[in-house]
Formats: sequence, structure tokens, C-alpha cells
Amino acid sequence: MENTRKPYQLVSLDWKQERTVFSVKGVEIGGDNFNLIAGPCAVETEEQIHTIASYLSKKGVKILRGGAYKPRTSPYSFQGLKEEGLKYLKEAADRNNMAVITEVMDTNLVDKVYEYTDIFQVGTRNMQNFQLLKALSKSDKPVMLKRGWSSTIEEWLLAAEYLLLGGNSNVILCERGIRTFENSTRNTLDLNAVGLVKTLSHLPVFVDPSQATGVRNIVHPMCLAAMAAGADGIMVEVHNQPQEALSDGVQSIYFDQFDKITEDIYSLSSLIGKRPDFAKSVKI
Repeated sequence: MENTRKPYQLVSLDWKQERTVFSVKGVEIGGDNFNLIAGPCAVETEEQIHTIASYLSKKGVKILRGGAYKPRTSPYSFQGLKEEGLKYLKEAADRNNMAVITEVMDTNLVDKVYEYTDIFQVGTRNMQNFQLLKALSKSDKPVMLKRGWSSTIEEWLLAAEYLLLGGNSNVILCERGIRTFENSTRNTLDLNAVGLVKTLSHLPVFVDPSQATGVRNIVHPMCLAAMAAGADGIMVEVHNQPQEALSDGVQSIYFDQFDKITEDIYSLSSLIGKRPDFAKSVKI
């Protein structure tokens, strides 16, 4: 007889048959909703984040992303504005009636980031930072858990198990591409993972096509592919001046590219039974 017992429990559909749905500042995540999270890779200046947030809010985006503490491969790369960046991010979000998602990198930053964010983001490098996961499992704020760039789906779900086991059931899984032999793109977007995880877990599954591809001009089709594959939302990097961005400018999309993405997502949503959480695209 085939052994179907899984090493994870609380994240499994065997444990909970109904899909996890929860709200963040009035934004419903999971279920029939399709969420669109957008913003710059990094908060660079007060003017920059306010300009981007103002634009996104007029497009109906309700969750603003932006990094204040940036884990970078090179120690010489821009490391973020830290708490100053968090302040700018929250001010921009509050002014435009948006929720905030930002990355937390270490246990000693959890309390500080808590003051400014509505959703904690655990990045690919920290997916198996178990002390951080245990700390976040005690929080009353949701956590987006990005898949490690070399992690299996089972390892990803076991990392999420740490969060639920500690008491935090409001968890979003985010596929952001994995490292393979292919180097034409930054990573390889594993859309198999979206479909498979939806059969294994009740947690909402998002996709980050910006990190997954690292190529601005293919973010658009990968957004649509993610939606068609069954994702519950996407997170994209949008910048008012990508060519001058201090972090990941080559994958950050221009405002006019984002306009087209929202239009096409809205059109596709009616075909697959999803309900976009943003208004139909309007010219601004």
C-alpha cells in the first residue's frame, strides 16, 4: 500500500480542507480573490516611494511593497535605508490608504519592522531561518514566505509548518523562481509549484515574476501565466525610473507596462473565475 503520509501537517489539505482566507486592512487574501501587490524593490528616497505609491493607488492597488533592509549578494550593493525607509514606506502607504509588505531579515528586527508593516515578508535567503520563523509564528500579523532559491516544495511547506505550529495561521506562500542551470533569466519560474502546492496545501499561493525572471519585458506574460496556473496573487516590482533604480532596476517595470498588466489580468480573471482586488485599469 502506498504511503501517503506527509512530513508536514498543519499546512496540508489533509488537515484543513477549506482554503485559508484572511483580511489585511480590509483586503481579502485567498479564496476567489486575486491580489496584486506592487512597488519598488527598495525604498530609495521619500519622493520616490510617494510617487510610486500615489500612482499605484490610483490604479487600485491596495498593498504596497518596498524593501528597507536589503539582503544583497554583494556587500557593495545598496543595503537599504533601514528604519528611515520603513518610515517613508508607511507614510506613503497611509497617505494612499494602502497596506504595507516589507522584508524582515533577522529576529532582532521583528519588533522594529512590526511597527511599520502589515505583512511580514520572509525572503528566499531566510526561508529556512528557523529562529526567524519561530519568532514570526508568534506574531498577529500575516507572513509571506518566499520559496528558497534551491528549496524543494516539501522543504518550503515544512518551513511554513513552523509558522502555523507556533500559532500564526495567516501565511502566504510565494513562488519566486528557483536556481537551475539556465542563466538567460535570473531564476527559473516554477509554475509547476503553483499548481502542485494548491493540491497539497490550503494556504494562498502567490508568484513574484520580477524576482523569478529578472527581465523586465517578460514580467508581463509571467504574470498572466501565474494567474492561469492558479495563483491567488502576484507581486511585481514597479519603479518610476527603473533605469536609475538602486536595486534590481533591470527587472522593475515602467508605469505604462504596469498599466497593460492590470488591463490583461482584469480580462483574464473573468475566464478563470478570479475576482481582482483592484479597479479596472483607468488612464491617469
